[in-house]
Amino acid sequence: MSETQSAVKLENVSKSFGNIQAVKNLDMQIDAGTVFGFLGPNGSGKSTTMKMIMGLLKADSGRLNVYGIDVSRSPWEVKKIVGYVPESPRLYEFLTGLEYLDFIADVYGLTAETKKKRIEEYLNAFDLENRENEMISGYSHGMKQKIAIIAALLHKPKLLILDEPLSGLDPKSARIVKDLLHKLANEGVTTIMSTHVLEIADAVCDKIAIMYQGRKLAEGKSSELRKEAKMPDSSLEEIFLKLTGTSDIKEIVEALGK
Repeated sequence: MSETQSAVKLENVSKSFGNIQAVKNLDMQIDAGTVFGFLGPNGSGKSTTMKMIMGLLKADSGRLNVYGIDVSRSPWEVKKIVGYVPESPRLYEFLTGLEYLDFIADVYGLTAETKKKRIEEYLNAFDLENRENEMISGYSHGMKQKIAIIAALLHKPKLLILDEPLSGLDPKSARIVKDLLHKLANEGVTTIMSTHVLEIADAVCDKIAIMYQGRKLAEGKSSELRKEAKMPDSSLEEIFLKLTGTSDIKEIVEALGK
C-alpha cells in the first residue's frame, strides 16, 4: 500500500524527553476510513504518538506521513486536515458555547451559512440545544467535552485525533460519539483515539494498537490482541480494565455495545 492510500504511516519513530524515552522505534500504518485505537496505561506513549502525528511534537527520529504529507516538513498542512481533542481540553470559558464554536468556525474560514448549519447540527446531535447561550464556565465536564468534540468536527477534517474522548461523557453521549465516528469512517474520515479501557476500545475501534512503555506490543482486532499480546505478570484485562480510577464505566460500556 502506498503512502497516499493510507491515512497515517509511521516508520521507526522515536521520541524522548530528557532521559525518558516516551516512544521507541514505532512502526505503524493506519488505513483511511478506520477508527483506530491506542490502548495502554498512562505513560505508555499514546498521547506523545498522537501529538507527533499532527505535528504538535517533533519526532527525534523516524518518519511520519499523514495523507501523503511529510509531517516534519509541512506540519501546518497536516493541521489543516486534522481535528484534535486533547485529554483535557482548554476552552475559552468566558464565552458561551455558541460564541466559542462561532469563533472556531471563523478560524477555519467557514462561511456564515455553513457554520450556522454545522453548529446547529452538532448541538442537536449532542443534546446541547438550548444550552448554547450559557457560559462555558458553568458547563459540566461532560458538556465541555462535547463542545471540544464539536469544535474539532466543524471544518470536516480528514483525520480526527481524540485523546480519551469519552472521558466525562454520559452513556448516551458516548454512544452518540461512537455512532458518529463510524458514520464518518464510512465517509472516509480516519479517527485515532486513545483509551486505557479495553472494553471501550473493543466497542468503538476497528483496530487497536497496544502500547506499553513506549512500544507497540501488538496490533489488530481486539479478538486477535487477546491471543497475541503478552503483558508482564498480568493479563490484558487485569492491566487495562482496572486502570479506570474511581469512575464507573459499566453503563458507558453497556451503551457502546448496543
